[in-house]
Amino acid sequence: MSPKKSIRYTVQQCLIFGCGDTGRRVARLALAQDMAVAGAVRSAASKQELHDIGIESFVYDLDVPLTRSDMPSLAAHICYLVPPPDEGEDDPRLEQALHGLERSGLPARILYVSTTGVYGDCQGRWIDENAPLAPATVRARRRVAAETRLREWCTLHGVAWIILRVPAIYGPHRLPVERLRARLPVPQPDTRHYSNRIHIDDLAHICFKALTDAPDNSLYNVSDGKPGSFADYLLLLAELTGLPAPPLIPMQGAEGHIDPGMLSFLRESKRIRNDKLLHELKLTLQYPDARSGILASLTVMADSNLQKESRC
Repeated sequence: MSPKKSIRYTVQQCLIFGCGDTGRRVARLALAQDMAVAGAVRSAASKQELHDIGIESFVYDLDVPLTRSDMPSLAAHICYLVPPPDEGEDDPRLEQALHGLERSGLPARILYVSTTGVYGDCQGRWIDENAPLAPATVRARRRVAAETRLREWCTLHGVAWIILRVPAIYGPHRLPVERLRARLPVPQPDTRHYSNRIHIDDLAHICFKALTDAPDNSLYNVSDGKPGSFADYLLLLAELTGLPAPPLIPMQGAEGHIDPGMLSFLRESKRIRNDKLLHELKLTLQYPDARSGILASLTVMADSNLQKESRC
């Protein structure tokens, strides 16, 4: 069987479902390449925000039954960034979007942003795209169901798919600064509990490169390749902001002191490889470690605050 070929796609029209913080960055990259791009959002307020920055958009709420007038126009490429609902074992939002595409016209390919949570707790092992799926939470099981449904739908309709499995996303205004200010505790640094991250600007670049350059039907793990404990991340943030370091507590005594959702995340330990991503898409990350990404994020946040003050 011959290896898959990488094809450079000319995106005549790119439709971004869930055009929020990440989607807007993807849209700007597409616009910079003179590509027609549109965003699907849930509210008129979000539509206006996109209009104000020059991005065409329309309201497309995937939580309500669709009508003919809701259907998006034909798009060559789909970037799907909408998370599943907080309940259930599957993803009815994705199902709604796929039904809409069947009515409006099939795209050439769909990029779906999933999560590295589908691997479950790997006890600190290095994980690549061949690792078995072992989702430990209902949140991760919804993602597995969505990935499976997307592949089935794309195979049935002759549409290429690209799946990105993404860890924690950080960046400007996405740093746990308020957590530090609130002096919330965190489990002590422990090499048995690894977490993984990616800067939002790198994620947007990866989405765009995968959408345009990846071979059909490709799967990539996304990360900066520098896993570490959540405590180490917060200690670094405290150092770079000058805020007090968070209280450190043993993992065994964390119940009742840390939000259950956060605790379930912290109890899953894995180290995500990004070798395939960087090699196959010929990528160089702008922020290959947390220090460089946090420093850049703090600079953007400081500039944003200065702009707000100048307008007052």
